[in-house]
Amino acid sequence: MEPVRKQLLTGYSALSAAAAIWGGMYVVSKAVLDYIPPFTLLWLRYVTGFILLWLLLVRQGLRQPLGVDRKLFVTIGLVGYLVSVGLQFVGTKLSSAHMGAILTSASPAFIVIFARWMLNEALTMRKILSVLAATTGVLIVIGFENGMAHHGGSVLIGNIALLGAAVTWALLSVLARKGSRKYSPLVITTYSIFWAMLMTTPIMVAEWFFMPVSGLDRPLVWLAVLYLGVVSTAGAFYLWNKGMQLVEAGTGSLFFFLQPVVGAFLGWLVLGEKIGASFFIGGLIILLAVLAASLPSRNH
Repeated sequence: MEPVRKQLLTGYSALSAAAAIWGGMYVVSKAVLDYIPPFTLLWLRYVTGFILLWLLLVRQGLRQPLGVDRKLFVTIGLVGYLVSVGLQFVGTKLSSAHMGAILTSASPAFIVIFARWMLNEALTMRKILSVLAATTGVLIVIGFENGMAHHGGSVLIGNIALLGAAVTWALLSVLARKGSRKYSPLVITTYSIFWAMLMTTPIMVAEWFFMPVSGLDRPLVWLAVLYLGVVSTAGAFYLWNKGMQLVEAGTGSLFFFLQPVVGAFLGWLVLGEKIGASFFIGGLIILLAVLAASLPSRNH
């Protein structure tokens, strides 16, 4: 039992660290997005993260031919690192840092569904009810957040984008666990980010025609880009994939709830964002639903 406990502890620690990093990421992203458009920032994240991960991959002798299991890595890169993270950035720009953290925290409920479909993990009535409760919480946050009254439809679009990010991130998590049966988390993360970087390039170039890049003369902007690339991308993506390798997907998803706690707190502390009553009500429902869905069954 001791090796099993050690494996679970390592997995739980990795997932907790990744979720906490991403909670803070929304605050950094919100500040940098005032200067750098979403997909340009995303591309800079991936270039920085890929360079670091590739050096680690070479050092450990884990390089794989690009053609081997390309479909797996391209799918993870497209669904998780391009669509999901892209929606996070777009949603955070149109909405707010604390909203980005809370809405994407609905991912664990969707992970439960995808884990049942793709990994044959048990789907109990408790998990189904948790998904419904989380959906209710999301609707409360989207529909009654005070900020919408002042910012109109753009905030609603941002919130919908963030919800889409939650669904696609859940799919990524299950795909990563499925891929971990054959590859190490470092290999999965590195090659998936590589393909995501390539796919992001044309979107970034098209974006320049509508959203200019500024602030490149500001050292703090570059420090933020390095943080997002090294810590939030290379580090946190690896930690999440490592945790999902060691822990059952439905159970591991529990640790995602640390993200909105960190994100909301830092959004209030650093950015001075106001948090209304609907945020706490809807957020509490989401977190309770996620907790209920992710706790192991008494039968196990």
